[in-house]
Amino acid sequence: MSSNTILKDTLREAILAEPDAILDDKDLMQALVTANEQARGNNVIDLRGIAMQRLEARLDRLEDTHRSVIAAAYENLAGTNQVHRAILRLLEPVGFEEFLQILGADVADILRVERITLVLETTAVQKDPAISRLAGVLAIVEPGFVDNYLTFDHSGPAREVVLREIIHPAHRIFGSDADHLRSEACLRLDLGEGRLPGMIIMSAKDPRHFTPKLGTDLLTFFAGVFERSMRHWLS
Repeated sequence: MSSNTILKDTLREAILAEPDAILDDKDLMQALVTANEQARGNNVIDLRGIAMQRLEARLDRLEDTHRSVIAAAYENLAGTNQVHRAILRLLEPVGFEEFLQILGADVADILRVERITLVLETTAVQKDPAISRLAGVLAIVEPGFVDNYLTFDHSGPAREVVLREIIHPAHRIFGSDADHLRSEACLRLDLGEGRLPGMIIMSAKDPRHFTPKLGTDLLTFFAGVFERSMRHWLS
């Protein structure tokens, strides 16, 4: 018996022992189908084979979609956990100054952004020394600044959450970090009846970190919790 015959017999026995292994192997099945088509010649049209190819292509697209959905679900879960951790951290301080310091440091780290700035409008000249100590996280501006900032790149009323690339960084908001920041999330704050609005600006060095295509549900939730905390501190 030649070596080729021994090889053929060995393969035959393996196939007969585990026929399902061939059916589950996509590449092997494709090779068998191709060999079968070549054996029939070019004058025969295999409609079943064409249908199978289309089904395989459709299955591949469904598998890609399935993987994308799973990846998006994990990313959304991770984002939800981050926001929840950030909110819990904000609830810990017992003083307003500590509250703002945690916003600019711990919360920024949890949310993985380079900088978080709280913008507050006021009509009065502020000379409180605490404002100087909080210059890295707190910006005091004139009335109307928040809505102007939220709408300078589009017409219409100010949206509650704006995600965009930073084209012209505002040094009065970002300080010495302004030239290094490339995208921002702007969250408008309703601080209660009779009070001027405020705003949280989260900024990142990556121009794709905040884009208009991203969902805003988690940021809206964060802003809602934060503005309620601010109303408590301002009361």
